[in-house]
Amino acid sequence: MNDKDNNTKRAVLPEGWPRPKGYANGVLASGRQLHVAGMIGWDAQGVFHTDDFAGQVRQALTNVAEVLRAAGASPHNIVRMTWYVTDKREYLAAGRDIGRAFRDIIGDYDIAMTAVEVRALIEDRAKVEIEVTAVVPQSQE
Repeated sequence: MNDKDNNTKRAVLPEGWPRPKGYANGVLASGRQLHVAGMIGWDAQGVFHTDDFAGQVRQALTNVAEVLRAAGASPHNIVRMTWYVTDKREYLAAGRDIGRAFRDIIGDYDIAMTAVEVRALIEDRAKVEIEVTAVVPQSQE
């Protein structure tokens, strides 16, 4: 699976299926697994700076990236994301800003993703919670 960039993951697309927009149907990866707990839209001190949906997504993705860096990984190592959102309509309406934040912070759409609308999250102000699985190549350990 390694290529010239030491990439240890690749998107899986069944023959004849159209490429999904903004995610991958499956991801094949090798290396050590890193499981990142659900990150919400507050900062490292547990303070929310906005109630804007896209703003909370940007902060949650930043938090994910910080945990990855602390493990010697990067957003490129993400193979799976699960998003829990409290309002499907608000999520869809913020799509353009969410996409911009995703490109700025994560940058890689070869990630198997699921988004689920939930009634509430444990933190009352939280509008989104994102959990991640990353696979860190052996050479990055």
